[in-house]
Order: sequence, then structure tokens, then C-alpha cells
Amino acid sequence: MNLTLPNRESGFSFLVRNFVAQDDRFHSAFGILENAIAAHAFPACSLAVTFGGELVAHKALGRFTYDPASPEVTTASIFDLASLTKVAATTAMAMILYERGLLDLEAPVTAIVPEFAGQLTENDPRRREVALRMLLAHSSGLPAYDKLFLRAKTREDLLQAAFTAPLAAAPGARAEYSDVGFIILGVVLERLADESLDVFCQREIFGPLGMTHTTFNPASALKDSIPPTADDRTFRHRIIQGEVQDENASVLGGIAGHAGLFSTAEDLASFAHSLLNGGHPILRSSTIELFSRRESAPEGTSRALGWDTPSAPSQSGKYLSSRSFGHLGYTGTSLWIDPDCQLSITLLTNRNWPDRQNQAIKQVRPVFHDAVIEALGKNA
Repeated sequence: MNLTLPNRESGFSFLVRNFVAQDDRFHSAFGILENAIAAHAFPACSLAVTFGGELVAHKALGRFTYDPASPEVTTASIFDLASLTKVAATTAMAMILYERGLLDLEAPVTAIVPEFAGQLTENDPRRREVALRMLLAHSSGLPAYDKLFLRAKTREDLLQAAFTAPLAAAPGARAEYSDVGFIILGVVLERLADESLDVFCQREIFGPLGMTHTTFNPASALKDSIPPTADDRTFRHRIIQGEVQDENASVLGGIAGHAGLFSTAEDLASFAHSLLNGGHPILRSSTIELFSRRESAPEGTSRALGWDTPSAPSQSGKYLSSRSFGHLGYTGTSLWIDPDCQLSITLLTNRNWPDRQNQAIKQVRPVFHDAVIEALGKNA
């Protein structure tokens, strides 16, 4: 679909808030989310749409839980981003370190994390072939997911379990989305920067972009602003609200390369706006192009470096261009960015309340994205 872009002067500017007429313009898109809430796809959602440098939609719908007496969600509500941490924090940090010459994409993981070789080298010398690029592109051969938290009770023990996780495939042979790989990548970046992930990201990313509600381990005073994500009856035995839902990230102290970040839809819109405006003031446009470009190998992968790209069928819908990039989060979050259309769509939900069985978000996301773009195509 061809979108008519508003005329914008070149150069960076903060988002212009222009969503006065959003209820009419995005009536269909909002209706999809309202119907999803009524069908218990998720109890709460918050969204932000940027187009041509303007915040054209900013809306919150639903309540914290399905209880009619629970608090209403607002645009100031803060959500557990889950795997959006991988792009808004970890990948962004990797991009900055790459620009500064501190991250070599072809360097072996064992050069920075010698523990990754472990005592398995004699049995599996392939571990020394795993490069940092492979961690970012999910082609390292590491397993997709492992309940490390069941056998590791401390951060140190869980990291050791991640470092020594057996390869499930030869490095570079196939693309398999891996939380374990991003746990290791988070440690790689911390060692390269000689600084923790949360401190680096606050100073170099969230602060410069005015993302004032984006943080790891939200302060207890913010709990009432954060919709709960789970009624955890098997591991922590409590309602999970204001703390990371991901159990591995929880054992890691809430700060990890794969999960742990909390944010608002507007903060993520600011992040997307920066990437759509050449990366200023945190990145160069050439770096964004490199990391957001789909990898040529392994064959058939949809992965870029840290980011994902639209596949067929895609959770991004049917309209985003081939240069688009984005990511999903387990708690029902998503961010998609299309540089060809100067468009970003952020959708935050707590779809796994009260448990993780509900997968209806998979049907909601693509039709919502399509409705947003159809509205822009008709009215831009």
C-alpha cells in the first residue's frame, strides 16, 4: 500500500504529538483491540503509531486484569516488554559498541566469554566457531529455550548453565530463535563495555531519547502503574506485577540480555522515531541499515542482527515493506518499524495474564497492523 508521507524537514526532531483525531482515523484498528479485550485475548493494551515524524495514535484500552474492578490502563501504564528487551536494550547497545569499534561481529564468543568453551571443547570444538554475529542473528546453534531457572538459583549459576548449554545444531547451519544466545550476548556486551547492561542503556539510549519510563527492575513505587503479567503458581508462587515475568531473567536479577526491560508505548515510539531519523542522537544511519538488514545465511532466515524482518505470513501483517524490521515479546508486546513509509507501530499487552496458555494475540497483531496502515493509506 502506498502511503503519502507528510513533508518533514531533514534532521532530527522530537516526536510531534498529532493524535487529536485518532478515534475517527483509527476507528477500525481500535475496534480490533476492543474486540480482542472482550474476547479475552488480553486484558490491557497500550499502543503508539508514528508516521512521518508525528505521533499520530496514542491509546490505551482495557483494565489490568479481567476483573471489572481492576484499574483501567492508561497511556502512562508501564508494560513488561519481555523480548523487546532484545532490540530496545541489547541490540541497541550492540549497535553503539559496534560504532565505537568495541564489537567485532566476526569475533568468536570464546574470545570475550572463555567460559563458553567450558570443558566441552574436546567433545564439541564447534563452540569456538560461534561468532558474535551468530548470537545476534540467532544462528549460533544454541537451543531456543531452556528452563535454566529450575536448576540454577543464583545469577552466577544460571549464567554458567547458559555458557555450557550444549549446541543443538552446528554454528551457522540454521536459524533458531534463542533466549540462551541473548543471555550470553548480554554478558558479552557488559564485558566489552565494562559496564552493566542497565547502566549503559540508561546513559546511552534511554536518557538521550527522553525515554523516562523505560527501566530494568522498576521501583516499587511504580508497581501500581504496571499491569500484572502472571499468576505464577509453580515457580515464584505469587502474582507477577512490577517484576519481570521471564523466570530466567528473574534469577538473573531482572537485568538480562533477553528480557527484563519495562517501558511505555510512547517511550518505544521515541526509540523508533530515532531509528527512523537516521539514529540521531544515539546511532548512525549506516549502523541501523547494517543491523536491520536481513541476513543472507542461513538460507531462509528472516533474522537480521538482533531484529526480525517480515516473513510470510508475518505478525507484522501484509503491508510492511521488505526493509521493515521489528520484534515480538512473549508477554504480548511488539514493535515494527518501516523506513520506507516512515512508520512505526508499537503494541503492548499483558496477553499471558493469568497464565501463558492464551495465544490469541497471534491473530490480533497482523489484523491490527493492517488496519493501522489502511487508515493511514486512506487519510494520509
